Amino acid sequence: MINGLNDLIDIRKKRLPDINARREKPGAAPGWQVLVCTGTGCTSSASHQVREELARQVQLKKVQARVFRTGCFGFCKMGPLVVIYPGQTLYCLVKKEDVAEIVEKHLLEGQVVERLLYEEPASGERKRRLSDIRFFRAQHRVALRNCGLINPEDITEYIACEGYFALADVLLNWTPVQVVDAIKRSGLRGRGGAGFPTGRKWELAAAAEGPVKYVVCNADEGDPGAFMDRSILEGDPHSVLEAMAIAGYAIGAREGYIYVRAEYPIAVDRLERAIAQARQYGLLGRRIFNTNFDFDIDLRLGAGAFVCGEETALLRSAAGERGEPRPRPPYPAQCGLWGKPTLLNNVETYANVPVIIREGPAWFASLGTENSRGTKVFSLAGKVLNTGLIEVPMGTTLRTVVFDIGGGIPEGRQFKAVQTGGPSGGCIPERYLDTPIDYESLKQLGSMMGSGGMIVLDETDCVVDIAKFYLQFSQDESCGQCTPCRVGTRRMLEILERITQGKGEMEDLNELEELSREVMDASLCGLGQTAPNPVLSTLKYFRDEYEAHIRDKRCPAGVCRALLDYVIDEEKCVACGLCARECVAKAIMGEKKGKPYFIDRQKCLKCGACLARCPKGAIYTA
Repeated sequence: MINGLNDLIDIRKKRLPDINARREKPGAAPGWQVLVCTGTGCTSSASHQVREELARQVQLKKVQARVFRTGCFGFCKMGPLVVIYPGQTLYCLVKKEDVAEIVEKHLLEGQVVERLLYEEPASGERKRRLSDIRFFRAQHRVALRNCGLINPEDITEYIACEGYFALADVLLNWTPVQVVDAIKRSGLRGRGGAGFPTGRKWELAAAAEGPVKYVVCNADEGDPGAFMDRSILEGDPHSVLEAMAIAGYAIGAREGYIYVRAEYPIAVDRLERAIAQARQYGLLGRRIFNTNFDFDIDLRLGAGAFVCGEETALLRSAAGERGEPRPRPPYPAQCGLWGKPTLLNNVETYANVPVIIREGPAWFASLGTENSRGTKVFSLAGKVLNTGLIEVPMGTTLRTVVFDIGGGIPEGRQFKAVQTGGPSGGCIPERYLDTPIDYESLKQLGSMMGSGGMIVLDETDCVVDIAKFYLQFSQDESCGQCTPCRVGTRRMLEILERITQGKGEMEDLNELEELSREVMDASLCGLGQTAPNPVLSTLKYFRDEYEAHIRDKRCPAGVCRALLDYVIDEEKCVACGLCARECVAKAIMGEKKGKPYFIDRQKCLKCGACLARCPKGAIYTA
């Protein structure tokens, strides 16, 4: 039980040698430390089997080593990941069968298992140390500072990393006004999408009148391909709890709720453990640090509705009502959860708060750009060599993210665009690759920061199909409450479907733009107001591709099935008959070992099965 700052200091002293060993600082604990990623990505690749086998082998062979679970390192494509200290040796794609060799060679003989090291795609050079890999070199971790470093299920490891020291400091030495002022001076903006100044939001909630207020965390991450918040909760749940307690002190709240997707089982489990541990240590509950401040946190599980990313919809859902947005004002700071003043931020926003208090607002404000301070976490996905979770200072260029951290486009293909902001964002073409990433620059390009999803497209991606995908998502996730969103997106989707089927007309493009403006202007909430962004951005930068679909009945990327013709190259065809055997429509004719086969275009279903089956590459799309 922690009753004061000295208790916290004592715990930190006991566990600091372990953390020093991982940070390669003086005062490190002796012996090997083996860290195994147990985030969702690596867990899905059976990292728990690797961890269990490591623990078994270490015990069996009496090795002076300890095995720890950690949160996500970020290098998801190469998981399961294992890092061994001292030496910071990173092993990739580790299987249970590799464990005996790691234990024997690395932990007993002190040699590196070369075949499990990461190989840089460009040079073919194998990199031993995690920090030598390009994917990590350009990053600056603030919100992710403890992910991949500590055991998220052990509160003492968080305390060893100065966890809960910020809470102790504000409760013992600061006034609530000073806390709000520090957040304002840091320049922190909401990392959930809109980028509203966090300090201003805290100030409004603090100024709201009423004896009961709430602090709520939005962990309802719903963008396709986004997993930033989930990874923070899985890798460093106490940072969010500590920040919410600080927020509660700042605005005068005694209760907090985390609204988290039920489909995030690891995050939910670690949050439940973290809350129980914090209560056990007296860091949640009554008279925290022996002061008059009481604060506790509970969970609310969401069903995974994208519209609940809207704060008013989320608060309704958290209160047990249907998750539908409502008009604002009143804003949640005046009328939120159960009608009481409520402060709502997302996971990444809260994760920055303890470090801002500890390091000072000036330190945080020194990172990033003039109007977008600090760093931003992105989930990098799509057509890049290195996919995963990254964190970079605001102002980092898209080129650095795609080609330095991401490693560029695989298979020598051409970069086409980067899609940011999820369903609410847009596609940014190659000529803007040197644009610094911040809230304003992305908005000027017709996209947005969103929660941090970033998907790279190459020449084999059809932008019309991409726009249709995101609009389909928004249409499916619309709550249907307002007509512009419910009907407007439906009509837009119908037009896009006609275009991808070769039935579009040039007038459709003007109608798409007109409908987009109307949906944006008239929709009730952010879902409808931003749903047309993927359509407008692709129309702006890739209008020629839309016109090719309409005028030439051709999909330049070769994606839209209705516009494809499958053709057999007579010179390459060896008449093996495998394509004809694969064709369920009986559209391929020929005589085995005779003349080259051919495809009846009237019968062809354009499923592509023949192309995939041909052993000689004789079938192509035209």
